[in-house]
Amino acid sequence: MATVQESSAAGAAARGPLARVPFPVVDEVARHCMDSSEPNTVHIEIHLPGRLSPDRLREAFAHALRRHPRALMRERTHGPFARRYEWELTDGPDTEVVSVPQPVPGALTLARARALTAAPPLSASPPLRLEVVEEPGTPGCVLLFTVHHTALDGPSCLRIAATAAELLSGRPAPVVPSPVRPLAAPERRAARTPVLARPARVAAGRPGPVPGNAMLVAELPVPRREPGASYTVNDQLMAATALTVADWNREHGAPERPLRITMPVDDRSRGPEMPIGNGTRLVEVGFTAAAVAAGADIGVLLRLTAERTRALKARPRPPLGRGASLLTAPVLPVGARAATTRGLTRLASPWTSTTLLSNIGRIPYPLDFGEAGRAGAVWFSAPARMPRGLTVTTASTGGRLHLVLRWSRALLGDDDGLRLLEVFARRLAATDAEAL
Repeated sequence: MATVQESSAAGAAARGPLARVPFPVVDEVARHCMDSSEPNTVHIEIHLPGRLSPDRLREAFAHALRRHPRALMRERTHGPFARRYEWELTDGPDTEVVSVPQPVPGALTLARARALTAAPPLSASPPLRLEVVEEPGTPGCVLLFTVHHTALDGPSCLRIAATAAELLSGRPAPVVPSPVRPLAAPERRAARTPVLARPARVAAGRPGPVPGNAMLVAELPVPRREPGASYTVNDQLMAATALTVADWNREHGAPERPLRITMPVDDRSRGPEMPIGNGTRLVEVGFTAAAVAAGADIGVLLRLTAERTRALKARPRPPLGRGASLLTAPVLPVGARAATTRGLTRLASPWTSTTLLSNIGRIPYPLDFGEAGRAGAVWFSAPARMPRGLTVTTASTGGRLHLVLRWSRALLGDDDGLRLLEVFARRLAATDAEAL
């Protein structure tokens, strides 16, 4: 019997040349900066109360991919003088996307480790994989996705998963409204940080001998807000992240410096027509050293954070800023641009933001997988490459906050991750309406 890859290749030969899509700016910069010691992966896990038929899931996921054909892509081979990287769009997967590992004790821990250490190859379509994880004696299952972030982001993969869930349950998901960005009021100077100031780095802990990323998964209460508050849960998470890093750095004797936290902003629709790929733009939220000093007023910090994030969300901006657009202009061959981008990235590393907070927010889909039931929890994690070395990713399902701390093993160890989680939980609780 022919393999999926052989069948796809034979079909492509019969059809002739496949459609090509030049790498967008985000994809190209990520491609230039790939590092095998810190794979550029997004991990997503969807926890279901029941179990799935692997064959039915494979069939549904194959149909979902065809409904979102932009995910069916692979990197086209190029010569030394090519001006662009290109995605080659395929009619079907080159490899089997869905796998079912042996249900052994600790299977979820092993699957999480694979998600952080082995990225799906860009040379095979689609650049993602899905493991159906089960453990003996444990009800339900976990759908664990590993996505190559050079090609796709977490919301894109979740949209594909939502389509597969609709096909399995036979029930279309309700219409999901697009994000609405309110007009921002003029930003007060007190909410700003100097653009040229070197931001604080996350102080080094006790890194282990093994390279790569590690992560810690937790479930917390969603913090409540004061009635009529101007700030959002995202602002509470942002403030908690800033205070956590400031506390951690004080514990480790690091000098007090301004913080800058990168925040992805996603303006795409969440319906079936959602554009698939890397669709967020990155903005940086600044905090002065005084704003996150020991004993700082959290209520004031929340109001300033809200003011700053509203202004940034409302302001049009290229995905990675105008500098990245210039770097990826197809003037020189991609090999020369890659060397230039890597060199400039190293030079600019002291000015890289302190950390990244990616808040997916309330999951907008029911994620009803039919016989396996509705998702009870959804966790995401974003890459934690140096020099940031730490990312905070959150989503909420069923009124609970699902948090992942992910870090570079070159910066922190497992005990450091536990301490950071403890500090974050305390700082987030301090933003709750009952605590203010």
